[in-house]
Amino acid sequence: MVKELIHDPIRLAQKSEPATAEDIKIAEDLLETLIAHKEGCVGMAANMIGEQKRIIVFENGSEYMTMFNPEIIKKSGPFQTEEACLSLLGGPRKTRRYKKIKVQYQNENMETRVKSFEGFSAQVIQHEIDHCNGILI
Repeated sequence: MVKELIHDPIRLAQKSEPATAEDIKIAEDLLETLIAHKEGCVGMAANMIGEQKRIIVFENGSEYMTMFNPEIIKKSGPFQTEEACLSLLGGPRKTRRYKKIKVQYQNENMETRVKSFEGFSAQVIQHEIDHCNGILI
């Protein structure tokens, strides 16, 4: 189900709780909401739809990917950039990102995975993990 977006910076600044297997429906709603906003959005975190769970969804090339409890375990190539956010009003804001990251996460079966990303996908993942950590750009 497509959910309403949260724009309250106080709610968005709260750290999310670990996701469990019982949170699959949240992930499904989050993905449907991302797809509904695909014209202006390439990634979302669960707190953007009012759920304080560590779940992110994003475009990864030509497909969508869901991560439960993502953590960046390695990063390299820092750079400065500007990003906008569907949940935050106003234009792009300056932030620091990394060109390459390695992420440990759980898939929809709650199996632990590790995957490396670079370029734009890495940037989107960092933005969404920041949401999980209560960090707003």
